Amino acid sequence: MQLPTAFGEPPASGRLRASPEDFRVEEILGFEPDGMGAHAMLFVEKRGANTGWVASQLAKALRVAVRDVGWSGQKDRNAVTRQAFTLPWPVSAPLDGCLGHAGEGYRVLGASRHGRKLRPGSHRANRFEIRVRDLAGDATALASRLQRIVEQGVPDYFGPQRFGRAGSNLARAREWAAGGSAPRDRSQRGFALSAARSAVFNAVLAARVEQGTWNRLLPGEAVMLDGKRSFFRSDCIDAELSARCAAMDVHPSGPLWGRGEAPATGEARELEAGIVASETVLCALLEAQGLEHERHSLRLPVRSLSWSIVGDVLTLSFELPRGAFATSVLHEIVRDAWHDVD
Repeated sequence: MQLPTAFGEPPASGRLRASPEDFRVEEILGFEPDGMGAHAMLFVEKRGANTGWVASQLAKALRVAVRDVGWSGQKDRNAVTRQAFTLPWPVSAPLDGCLGHAGEGYRVLGASRHGRKLRPGSHRANRFEIRVRDLAGDATALASRLQRIVEQGVPDYFGPQRFGRAGSNLARAREWAAGGSAPRDRSQRGFALSAARSAVFNAVLAARVEQGTWNRLLPGEAVMLDGKRSFFRSDCIDAELSARCAAMDVHPSGPLWGRGEAPATGEARELEAGIVASETVLCALLEAQGLEHERHSLRLPVRSLSWSIVGDVLTLSFELPRGAFATSVLHEIVRDAWHDVD
């Protein structure tokens, strides 16, 4: 995946994920547990383990069905991450007994009662702290690039994790779309369809990056509201709308392909149609499987970005909305960051 950068060649090189502690993620729910209700909410730190594995281990330890364990977001495996899980109440141990409970790759940091099972996408954001070791590059150019990201955000690419190890999820989708057998496992079918959708979106976004329009509105744009999934179509981009876009209150959008009429028109629609025409087989698969056309922002605001350099170690701290990939930020800063993913 040779995806173009928005601001030119990244100004630095370095080593990512030398250890899990170099990539820390903290889930921001955006709400507090109720303190009562039909579920227990556990706050868990995991290291070198994926979210599904921890969910299965919690289910086993607390004697509930794994399908009844709730969580909001899949978090990186090669990292130290903190996130919430819910389990049906009552669990087999008192909540204070859950504190300090640990298993392979995880430990429970906190516990409370809560009224609802966590569902995917129910958190607000994620906070990242990332260290880049063996840093090399021009410090002035690096500081300039980081300040530009503060002001303009980055292209909101779906990261390589979405496509599976060595692109296996996307390869499976292409084989299926070309007439091969569908994956037998339901979750594998979901991963394949998600990879197909993401590949089409990334192709459209890459074209807009190369055109220089990933961060400005085109006539006929399906305009996304910042932090929302809703959009509105604008056939004419006036000064007020352009100012809102510059302030990152609204963003241009791209397709999450599926059934239904694409809402973009005019110049925006023409560009999308040219890219989609090269992926008609994947698009046909997505429509045949019943996915509905949705929109996704082309631009990713990077909130609360700060950085420090000590010796040859760059430390980055920033917040991204749920579903966004830190890889998209690193892609603009560190050469080959896209490929340095477990």
